[in-house]
Amino acid sequence: KYLLALAVLTFAQVSPSHAFYMTHCMDETDGTWHAIGSSWRDSECMDCTCAGCCSAFSIPSSFDDDCISVFDKVACEYKVYKKDNPSISCPIYGAVGK
Repeated sequence: KYLLALAVLTFAQVSPSHAFYMTHCMDETDGTWHAIGSSWRDSECMDCTCAGCCSAFSIPSSFDDDCISVFDKVACEYKVYKKDNPSISCPIYGAVGK
């Protein structure tokens, strides 16, 4: 009986209908589906693959005191400009991330 069971297990084949492999993954932020191997930017400005996501932007950490940083969600970047005049951009001396 032992040899019969061993023979059955040795020669048993798995039906191809039971084979499973992923072809897509879901972005947890947006609930959208993406093909394995693809990359995308989600609505929270994260650059993603099916393996995970990372920030698509850096955060200004050093700029003049008379300036302010504001996140532009459409462009997925921080803009730094004068506090009293948003039409004047400020230089960024240091940033964190990306």
